[in-house]
Amino acid sequence: MTALLTRVLGREQTEGLRRVLLWAAGAAALQGVAYALLVPLLTRLLGDDPEAAWPWVAALAAATVAYGAAAFGATVRGNRFSAELGRTLHHRIGDHVVALPLGWFGGERTGPLGQLAGQGVVQVMNAAANLLRPLCNAFVTPAVVVLATFVFDWRLALAMVVAAPVAAAAYRWSGRLMSRVDRQSHAAAAETADRLVEFARHQPALRAFGRTAEDHELLDAALRDQQARARAAVRIGVPGIAGFALAVQLCFTCVLLLGTVLAVDGSVGAGELIAVLVLAVRFVEPMGAAAELGGSLRMARGTLERLDETLAADPLPQPETAAPLPEAYGIELDGVSFDYGDGRTVLDGLDLRVPAGHTVALVGPSGSGKTTVTRLMARFWDVTAGTVRVGGTDVRDLTTDQLMARLAMVFQDVYLFAGTIEENIRAGREDATDEEVRLAGRLARVDEIAERLPDGWAARVGEGGAALSGGERQRISLARALLKQAPIVLLDEATSALDAENEAAVQQALTALTADRTVLVVAHRLDTIRGADLIAFLEGGRIVEQGTHEELMALGGRYAAFWAEREQASGWRLAARP
Repeated sequence: MTALLTRVLGREQTEGLRRVLLWAAGAAALQGVAYALLVPLLTRLLGDDPEAAWPWVAALAAATVAYGAAAFGATVRGNRFSAELGRTLHHRIGDHVVALPLGWFGGERTGPLGQLAGQGVVQVMNAAANLLRPLCNAFVTPAVVVLATFVFDWRLALAMVVAAPVAAAAYRWSGRLMSRVDRQSHAAAAETADRLVEFARHQPALRAFGRTAEDHELLDAALRDQQARARAAVRIGVPGIAGFALAVQLCFTCVLLLGTVLAVDGSVGAGELIAVLVLAVRFVEPMGAAAELGGSLRMARGTLERLDETLAADPLPQPETAAPLPEAYGIELDGVSFDYGDGRTVLDGLDLRVPAGHTVALVGPSGSGKTTVTRLMARFWDVTAGTVRVGGTDVRDLTTDQLMARLAMVFQDVYLFAGTIEENIRAGREDATDEEVRLAGRLARVDEIAERLPDGWAARVGEGGAALSGGERQRISLARALLKQAPIVLLDEATSALDAENEAAVQQALTALTADRTVLVVAHRLDTIRGADLIAFLEGGRIVEQGTHEELMALGGRYAAFWAEREQASGWRLAARP
């Protein structure tokens, strides 16, 4: 476990871990020495000259004081290391996660990652503070006791040496039984956490269709599975724990029987036997404590393994030497192919040019890969084949900071941080002045939102922006993009599903955002499409048609049919009941 902990911690905390282990091992060794001094002390107290025990009493007192000081130092350093460990792990997880490609963040990882960064880190911190010292006691103290016993009676010491592997084998057997159940229990707990969050977050949709807690099958199934795993843990774990406890007691009984036989035939004196049996008790006691710590140790180890797996995930490759920044900001996709790792090709040899300072509208049927194109331009993933260039430079030759500083993105699904309106706009550029923040807000007509709220610009938007409507969240998102002042703008369905008032506000902000910039817009709104310099129709993972609106309509191909369908859909009416 310590090797795994060392690997997860990295160099920053490894030295601190060594110091804590040295202090804990030193305290455990002194505890063993104190126990060993009981043998000469009891031998003399029960012998013919009890007065001879006083020097051993002094030695025992000194060893006890030394042990107390070492144990106090180990506890203090363990708690201090635990607090530092939590900070380090959170930083390591955060630093690594932000470097991973977004393709890593599948639905099956969201819940476990949150559980790992929260409850998992706390488990490791508790292990460092409360388990390292008992773990050292379980190994170091018995070892010192055995060495001391060799000094007094090699036969009893040899019996302890033989007993130790038996107890260790029983402990490993018990641990293997529980480890399998622990992994399954963790998976079930993570699934239940996901379903609970889903159930709470989507109450409007569930209630609209009359789905109560009893009717939400996914949550019910997750809870049933977790309950079944808990029962299995008890069914499998209890025999393992009981078996280890029985093995420890059998080892002690065997040592006790051997000592009794030796005392009966006169090989060992009564006082010496009692003292050595006291050592035997101290020999098995830490092993029993290790059994009680077994569950906590397994959970901590399981968490460390999952942390190690997460930290071992390959980050998005960064260039060793960043390429020079381009002077122009056109976008090119050259022979781009891409799949999400499920064997289904989303883009297949796609070619697209977005000249600097121009607006290109990307249209096509749902599922044709339009959003994927914008994500590849932002390098949320790397292409399977082909090249994505910004200003003639491969995006893989630019650092993430270089690329992100030159892109402003506005997507259909807007996420706001649980802060104020002003703080969410400032996320676009942290060093912006208050005047610049307010100006961007006014251009996106966020000032109208601030004016109607009691706290104005300091009004809190709630988690994910829950305190605001979808259109209001979109305005703040646009203000954030305006504040960034990036030369390339990626828009993905930025005006879909908005009411007339919010759409007018958003369109006004978009006009300000896209002026004199390179723009790629994914849209279904006819007005947005018609105003583009170039329209590219995406189907089957490729651009099948491109040109101006007039050119494509005259061609009478897929785009013309798409346009006709949209015009027909935009004029639908409710028919009167006959």
